[in-house]
Amino acid sequence: MRAAGPLLSLLFLMPASAQYATHRDARDGVEVIRLEDRARNTAVSIAPSLGHNAFEMTVNGKNIFWFPYASAGEFRRKPALCGNPLLAPWANRLEENAFYANGKKYLLNPGLGNLRLDAFQHPIHGLLLFASDWKVETLEADQNGARLTSRLDFTARPDWMAQFPFAHVIRMSYRLREGVLEVATRVENSGAETMPLSLGYHPYFQVHDAPRDDWTAGLAAATQYLLDPQLLPTGQTRPLRETLATPEKVSLRGLALDHVLGDLARDAQGKAVFWVQGKRQKIEVLYGPNYPVAVVFAPLDANRDFICFEPMTGITNAFNLAHRGVYRTLPSIPAGQSWQESFWIRPSGF
Repeated sequence: MRAAGPLLSLLFLMPASAQYATHRDARDGVEVIRLEDRARNTAVSIAPSLGHNAFEMTVNGKNIFWFPYASAGEFRRKPALCGNPLLAPWANRLEENAFYANGKKYLLNPGLGNLRLDAFQHPIHGLLLFASDWKVETLEADQNGARLTSRLDFTARPDWMAQFPFAHVIRMSYRLREGVLEVATRVENSGAETMPLSLGYHPYFQVHDAPRDDWTAGLAAATQYLLDPQLLPTGQTRPLRETLATPEKVSLRGLALDHVLGDLARDAQGKAVFWVQGKRQKIEVLYGPNYPVAVVFAPLDANRDFICFEPMTGITNAFNLAHRGVYRTLPSIPAGQSWQESFWIRPSGF
């Protein structure tokens, strides 16, 4: 019988209680919570006061998230999208400073100063990107991994409720187990009306062993939603293979992606697997069944070598397209009920 390699030997010898650990400390004035899988030399760093963002997932010292800052303090002083930001209570763009829900039109108030606008002056990515209101509920490590769960009470902020008047609570959990990071989200509708759900994440990924032009990606989708010049869906679709001949393996050489995708291909467990790979390093992102839409974003920009595989509950501008009958699968949460789903990040070859 062949002798076990060093990593396998370590896994056999290390007690389960020692394999996983958590730490809570301050970095440059920012509270950072760290989850560790020591057997795989993997660690995840989360900043609860900066949108509960997991801004680092290091594997043998390499961060698989794109994080263009020298410190968490610099991130706090000049926040921008990076790491793993949550997009809520709407993901991506709205076509105007208003949205429809339950047959009613709700107007947004730019004067409150909490709207983020894109280059076309469309409200984008909701209200919670850098929210400091997350409260840690659980931080623990045992034989099943290292876990952090935090809670955000949307209802506690009048300026949020003025823009999106649906009372709800969000719980976000990170669990690191066997080198894989699970991001679980639960939304509880504590209001009296059905709540429309347009939620997603915008994780930024990078591999380090090849330049961007030598990266390949796998897109587990059959359908592309067509966008107008302001990146809003028109309601029309086409097969993804009309745009990318082999979406299951795409070269990123000279290719910019900003695609909204549906009809995701699922494995036997109901997961859709998107991936990016350099020479050996690979990152897979697995979507649970309640994420039926993927946005894939990879700009051609020498200063932004990343690719985003974004799990979404609906397409861009879903509230308004659903009201017009153009988009028919927008999820909602009845009063007193909840929604939940996970996605997983699985690195290899680092």
